[in-house]
Amino acid sequence: MSHQENSRRNFLKLSAAGMAIASTSSVSLAKDPQTTAIQQKMDVTSDVDVLVVGGGTAGIIAAIQAARSGAKTLLVERHSQLGGAMTTGGVAFPGLFDAWGKQVIGGVGWELVKESVELDGGKLPDFAKVPQKHWMNQVHINLFLYSLLAEEKCQQAGVEICYYEFPQAISKASSGWEVDIAGFGTRRKVTCKQVIDCTGGAEVVGLMGYERMREDETQPGSYLFQIGSSHNPASKQMQRLYVHGADSTNSRTVTEANLTGRKSILQKVRKTKKKLMHMQTETAFRESYRIVGETVISVNDYTSGKVFDDAVGYAFYPVDLHTKTGVKPKPLKPGTVPTIPLGSLIPKNSHHVMVAGRSISSDRLANSGLRVQAACMAMAQASGVTAALAAKQSTTPRKVSLEEIRAEIKAHKGIVPAV
Repeated sequence: MSHQENSRRNFLKLSAAGMAIASTSSVSLAKDPQTTAIQQKMDVTSDVDVLVVGGGTAGIIAAIQAARSGAKTLLVERHSQLGGAMTTGGVAFPGLFDAWGKQVIGGVGWELVKESVELDGGKLPDFAKVPQKHWMNQVHINLFLYSLLAEEKCQQAGVEICYYEFPQAISKASSGWEVDIAGFGTRRKVTCKQVIDCTGGAEVVGLMGYERMREDETQPGSYLFQIGSSHNPASKQMQRLYVHGADSTNSRTVTEANLTGRKSILQKVRKTKKKLMHMQTETAFRESYRIVGETVISVNDYTSGKVFDDAVGYAFYPVDLHTKTGVKPKPLKPGTVPTIPLGSLIPKNSHHVMVAGRSISSDRLANSGLRVQAACMAMAQASGVTAALAAKQSTTPRKVSLEEIRAEIKAHKGIVPAV
């Protein structure tokens, strides 16, 4: 036998031995008590009435309301704080809560905004006065304080908050849904009776297989920052730049939007030679997927102030579509106040699921007015009430009595259109 053949045979023997050792080690590791204990620590089970996914503008209100209405509620948020566009995105001037000299949106959302302003020593708009420009009655909040108060109110209501987690798979169960949720070091199995999707892009509805819609073009996002000589992240002091093509569909497109915005901010710092005093952590997005609901709100419905038979709240804002050249809001006619129908919060042909937030079922122009914070809070309160009642009655949101829904909203100081 040649030296070369002998070396080859020895190599194969060593390789086989190495594979056997690796195989043996692998089996031994799987049986190791310490490893099994670690895996058990990763595995968490939650059995709740209502699962709210997304802790942004709408998700906070939906979760608080569901819990206050008696539902055992779990709130899942993939980031590190509550508030979404209002806090992480820095759009800390929610509106509009009033229309034509009177308040039209109240309830849990208004309670949180009002307490945030009062605790910060701020000033609330006088809703009895009709402003010359709509933005004059936006409410300026301290975004840091808002996120803290949102956490406090959730915990006081009994909401369990799960940061750094997001659904990976959803399947139908006998009385609702089974949801596989992942976070780092956590694998959570949730059994729930109702789901409220507050992700902003109806991501959970998409996982469920229900229909969504979106145009190829999206409105630009905004990146908020402050260049100057003093640090004051109050909303009136913030500077904003458009991030054109901003798309919140997935992690890749969000990464691209953030990199684009940050690059532009760095260029401004170099050009102005001033200090960068403040910068939000990510782009604030305006537009993503919307559900195809039992009712699709058209721009004519919105601008005419149509009072839907199943109206559960109001919205009020100009048609406000942002483009590459900016935005020219189209104010509503005097006395016009759009309404939010329950059917626009329920995916078509669905069971045990609702949405709240900018993914409301609507055409693009109607959505440009519906997507703002106060309207999202109104629809979130309605979805929280409806989901809690549906869970209690072991039924679907569409089968819950409208009278019960409206009465419960009013009981929590929400404002319901007269139908």
